[in-house]
Amino acid sequence: MEHRVLTVPPRLVARPWLLAFVPINAASAGFGVTLPLLILVTLHSSWSVVALAATLFNSAVIGASLFWGYVADRFPTRRNLLLVNFAGFAVLFFALAEVHTTFVLLALYTVIGVLAPAGANAGNLLILEKFRSEERPAAFASFQEMTILGSIAGLLIGYGWLAVALPLAPLLYVLAALATASVVAVLVGVHDAPRTVSLATVAHHPESLLARLRHSSALHLSFPFFPKLPVFRRGAWTSFRRWVREEARHELPLVLAATLLFNFSSNLFNISYTPYLYSVGIGAASIFLVNFANNFAQSVTFPLSGTLSSRVGPDRLVQRSTYVRSLGYLLVVGLTIVPLSASVAFGFNVVAFGILGGAIAFYSTASTLLLFHALEGRDAGRLIGLSSALGGFAAVGGAAVSGVLSVFGSFRLVFLVSALTLLASVPIWSAAEVAAQRRRRLERVPPETSERDDAPRHSAKPD
Repeated sequence: MEHRVLTVPPRLVARPWLLAFVPINAASAGFGVTLPLLILVTLHSSWSVVALAATLFNSAVIGASLFWGYVADRFPTRRNLLLVNFAGFAVLFFALAEVHTTFVLLALYTVIGVLAPAGANAGNLLILEKFRSEERPAAFASFQEMTILGSIAGLLIGYGWLAVALPLAPLLYVLAALATASVVAVLVGVHDAPRTVSLATVAHHPESLLARLRHSSALHLSFPFFPKLPVFRRGAWTSFRRWVREEARHELPLVLAATLLFNFSSNLFNISYTPYLYSVGIGAASIFLVNFANNFAQSVTFPLSGTLSSRVGPDRLVQRSTYVRSLGYLLVVGLTIVPLSASVAFGFNVVAFGILGGAIAFYSTASTLLLFHALEGRDAGRLIGLSSALGGFAAVGGAAVSGVLSVFGSFRLVFLVSALTLLASVPIWSAAEVAAQRRRRLERVPPETSERDDAPRHSAKPD
């Protein structure tokens, strides 16, 4: 039987087995920067190959999510899913260290995309199954903090490795060792709970939404929630039209549309950012530090995001953080216009990417709360599946557009499109706020009262 949550320091490690997620997140964060550098530096390929790799990876994630969702629901062994995920990463990272051709690299990276969803929700389901309801908020906060600490550690390891002039490819051996450390930690410290919950059950716990729908800063994707396949039956067209009429008055479609634009702009920017840093002469080790600034800013702002969201409201916070993130994009656009030395460009990009990291922390918390409010009283499991599927398609779209612009455009155009796309989501968030207020106002008015109030107006005769 599990003991109550004990945290040292408070909210950092809810239970010792959560430490198993630190090495794998360190490996993933380091890999997220190492892969594009491997393409650009070791294989002497181009920005377009980086975009192609991201397209193949995200496409594999979408397809594999359906399979792993089926497995997770029918064979509820969370521990084995974690082992498959972590051990697979270790083997593939080790294999990538010996790659000498672009084709093999693309193939192995696609396989990583197939494996990625295997353990994406296993940790969240374990928390739901092994913690009591009153303990879960602290447990999910601890899970999120293990992710952030692991990411920071992985980026610092990458920086230290390259700062002493060690070759890039063998860094993947270190990342494979970190993934292996998580495998050992899972074998020793993680055990399946006696009771299991389904994936749809997770959707009804707001404290898990942020951890489950989080964006991986390392791999640049949203882990899908394993959406269910649509059901086609008699009268489907009539049901679809009825659904459209009902949804047109609800804020959820607006929330999903704004999130889609955000995911598209983020993936478009992130996929092109490392090739841009390399193109302006910033060294490989320094590129790890630029990414460290982003993750460090997240680690500082995430603990503040919940309090600030409660103080100013999630709708206002999501709009303001979107503005700030757009300004970060525009700052990078300005850096592509003004000729700067590599050292000066490094300093400005540390500031710019740090701003983007702080903004994403506030945005993630606020948008997650808005999504949860929009899901109240609805089929949350399937709708979150739709949200995550849209996130996956946005990731593929961002990668594809990045590839096209790598041939016919420029980094400046990519970052400008990212900023404008993100700014386009702001009025949609405002419209979602108006729709939510209208819905809540109508829900507070009893139907019979509305009918009585309307009756005299309809029956009254003009004077």
